[in-house]
Amino acid sequence: MQADYVIVGGGSAGATLASRLSEDPNTTVCLLEAGGRGDSILVRAPAAVVAMLPGRPKINNWAYETVPQPGLNGRRGYQPRGKGLGGSSAINAMLYIRGHAGDYDEWASLGCEGWDWQSVLPYFCKAENNERGADDVHGASGPLQVSNQKSPRPITDAFVAAGQSLQIRQVDDFNSGDNEGIGLYQVTQFHDEARNGERCSAAAAYLHPVMDRPNLTVLTGAHASRILFEGKRAVGVQYLQHQQSHEVKAAREVILCGGGFNSPQLLQLSGVGREEDIRPHGIEMRHHLPGVGQNLQDHLDFTLAYKSRDRDNFGISLPGSVSLLGHILNWRKTGTGMIATPFAEGAAFFKTDPAEHRADVQLHFVISIVDDHARKLHLGHGFSCHVCVLRPKSRGSVTLVSSDPMAAPRIDPGFLSDPEDLDVLMNGVRKTRQIMAAEPLARYIHKELFIEGEPDDAALEQHIRNRADTIYHPVGTCKMGMDDMAVVDPQLRVHGLDGLRVVDASVMPRLVGGNTNAPTIMIAEKAADMIRDAAAHI
Repeated sequence: MQADYVIVGGGSAGATLASRLSEDPNTTVCLLEAGGRGDSILVRAPAAVVAMLPGRPKINNWAYETVPQPGLNGRRGYQPRGKGLGGSSAINAMLYIRGHAGDYDEWASLGCEGWDWQSVLPYFCKAENNERGADDVHGASGPLQVSNQKSPRPITDAFVAAGQSLQIRQVDDFNSGDNEGIGLYQVTQFHDEARNGERCSAAAAYLHPVMDRPNLTVLTGAHASRILFEGKRAVGVQYLQHQQSHEVKAAREVILCGGGFNSPQLLQLSGVGREEDIRPHGIEMRHHLPGVGQNLQDHLDFTLAYKSRDRDNFGISLPGSVSLLGHILNWRKTGTGMIATPFAEGAAFFKTDPAEHRADVQLHFVISIVDDHARKLHLGHGFSCHVCVLRPKSRGSVTLVSSDPMAAPRIDPGFLSDPEDLDVLMNGVRKTRQIMAAEPLARYIHKELFIEGEPDDAALEQHIRNRADTIYHPVGTCKMGMDDMAVVDPQLRVHGLDGLRVVDASVMPRLVGGNTNAPTIMIAEKAADMIRDAAAHI
C-alpha cells in the first residue's frame, strides 16, 4: 500500500490532519489508528466518560501508568489517553479552552516563529463552529462544534457566585486571549438539531463525515511499530494489524500524531533519539536527536471533594439510580439534561501571586465526587473541585521499556521535582477552599472529604503528595524550536531527517495555561496549511 501522506494516530491532531489533507482529491492519505472507530454510544453520550476514564476495563483508553514518583510519596500516577479515532477528545470532559495569548507569544520568543497568538488565532477560528456565532476571536463555520453547556446544574452557578463574592470576576468567554476569572466552560458538543447534546470529538467533527473519500484510507486496529527509512528520509511505516505485520509507503511524508507519549516512543523504536534510550534495547541508531522524549510537562492536579445532601448531581444512591433512566431518555430525546453534562461544568483561572501577569492556577468544578480518576467510588452525592498548576517548572521524560512496540512507554512526569510547583499548588488549594466555603456554595456542603479543618503547611503538603496526580495534559516530548533540544522546527519537520513531521501536543515547547485539546486541533489546522504549501513548492 502507498499514499502521499501516512499519518500515525487518529486522535485530535491526526483526525484533523487526515481530513484537511484529503480535501484535495489529488492527494492520497492513509491514517493508522491503533484503536477503534470512536463512535460508540459511550463516546457520543458525554456523561458516559465515567465508564471510559478509569480504565477498568480499558475502553477506548490506553490507561498508562507512570513510574513511581518521588514527589508523590512514591506513588505511580495514572495516565489515561484516548485509544480510537478522536483520541483523547473521545474520552475527555469536552472542555474548549485555548490558554492565554501570552502562552503562544512565549512559544514565538523561544524560537517558534509563526506561533505567536496573532498567528495561531486564525486557526482556532477556522476549526470552530461556535454556537454563539463568529466575531473577532471566534469562528462559526468550522467542523468543531463548540457549545454552551446544555444543562448546567444550580450548584455550578453557586460555585460561580461564590467566586464572585471573593472578588473573582465573572467571565463569559475564556478564549479571547485573557482567561482570568470564573464562569462556565464552553464544550466541544454538537448543537445542531441532528446530534444535539452529543460529544463532538475531533473524529466526529473532522473524520467520520469524510470516511468515504476515495483518496482517504483509515485503518483501525493498526498499531505502528516502526518508521521505515531510506537513509535519512522517512519512506513509510510498519504496523501490526490482526497480529500480522504490514507496511504502508509514503510518497511525500510520514506524519506522527500519536501525542505526548506515543510519538516519542515511535521515534525511539525507529532509532531516532538519544543513544542511551535506544541502544540498550537492541535497536539500531538511525539518527541522534537528544530532545526526543525529554521536556515532558503535565498539569499536576489536586482534587477537593465534598459530600452533599443535594441530589441534583451525579452520585451513588437508590434515588440517583432510579432517575438515571429518565435522564438517559431525556438526553436521547432533547440532547439536554444530566447525560449532556461535561461533569466539569465550572471554570476558574486565578493568580496565586498578584505579581504574575497570567493566571497560574485553573479550577475544574465537577458535579460529582471525584477520587483517583473515578477509580474509587463513594456512596452518596457530592461535588469536587480540581486545582491544577498551569505552568509547572517540573520536567520529565518518556522512554522505552523494551523494543516491543506493543509495550507501554516508560512515563516519568517528574511531578513536584521543582519545589515552586508545590508552592503554587498549596496556595491554589488554600484559595480554592475559600471559594468552597463561601456562600452560596457553602450551603451545599454536608462534609468535606480527605481534609479536616485548616491544615498547616506540613499537613497540606502531605495531602498533596498523597493524592495529587495528572489532569491529562502531557506535552513537550518532541518540542518545537531551533535549539539543541528541539525535535522539530517551526514547520514541525523533524530536525536532520527528511519526509518526517510530528503534529500533536508533543511539539509544544511549553505547556499552555489551560486544557490542551483545542490547542492540539489548532496545531493540526496550521500544520495542514504548512504541509500543503510545502507540496505546492516541490
